[in-house]
Amino acid sequence: MNIKKVAVLGAGAVGSYVIWGLSNNKNITLGVVADGERNERLKNQGLMINGTKYTPQVWTPEEAHNVDLLIVSLKYGSLRGALKDIQTIVGENTTVMSLMNGVDSEEIIAEKIDKSHILYSFIKVASQKKEDGYHFDPETTVGIYFGELQQPYESERVKAVDDIFENTGLHWIITDDIQAEIWGKFKLNVCNNLPQAILGVGVGCYEDSEHMAAIREGLRAEVEAVAKAKGIDLSMINAKSGRGSAVKASARYSTLQDIDSGRHTEIDMFSGAMMRMGKELGIPTPYNEYTYHMIKALEEKNDGVFEYQGENDRVSWSK
Repeated sequence: MNIKKVAVLGAGAVGSYVIWGLSNNKNITLGVVADGERNERLKNQGLMINGTKYTPQVWTPEEAHNVDLLIVSLKYGSLRGALKDIQTIVGENTTVMSLMNGVDSEEIIAEKIDKSHILYSFIKVASQKKEDGYHFDPETTVGIYFGELQQPYESERVKAVDDIFENTGLHWIITDDIQAEIWGKFKLNVCNNLPQAILGVGVGCYEDSEHMAAIREGLRAEVEAVAKAKGIDLSMINAKSGRGSAVKASARYSTLQDIDSGRHTEIDMFSGAMMRMGKELGIPTPYNEYTYHMIKALEEKNDGVFEYQGENDRVSWSK
């Protein structure tokens, strides 16, 4: 199997890392999939990544039909709305890799395409959107994990993806335990991404506050309990999965970046999914329930729900 044509659906923080790397492979044709106004904007303006302008080809879903490799790097809330496009893109010979956060994007995609097309994967990249586009540190980025759910682990498509990543600057790891690795990253996201988003501070809070550390541990215990009930052995994951990309104490992960920018977050993919799975399995998830509702309330705050008249009024209560 040879991969000659690659499409990226979702040119945000994750997609930018893929585009940055694969743009160095001159043996493939690389394109971004977009419709309508976004299609025209990408054609006219390209993408700014680490201060450099990139101009991959821009395809409609119809133009991308039957590419050799489709990399899905959307925001979780956009996935269901893109299922029809994914169905249009995927042809008989298309391999699909979903680099999205969470533990269920492959299952959602499989609602519209045969699961045999999916090569399980995820990514660890600390990417931030700034005024001049997306920025990340290529050297400290952990990168892309991928692998087959079952033997043969060294399949033809695994070898083909390995080949196109070679000499691109991308970092990647091929694993025989991809399901456990995906859950390992999910645990990191739930435990590290969410508490700091509520407090609105950098990740150094977990080292500097016993209270933040306690909240993180409560979330971690719930994720591990649900994973165990699902038969996911988190002890099998690669040692590198215990960490993310190297970051400063001031770093603000994606959920907090969304709140800072007034965007809705991916909390449904994190604590929302934990609440759903916990209910299905009969496992209490109080830390995730509280976290879910707090972040939803922060979204409402950004939406202007709490902009009351007389905001500066002070009321004193006494018995």
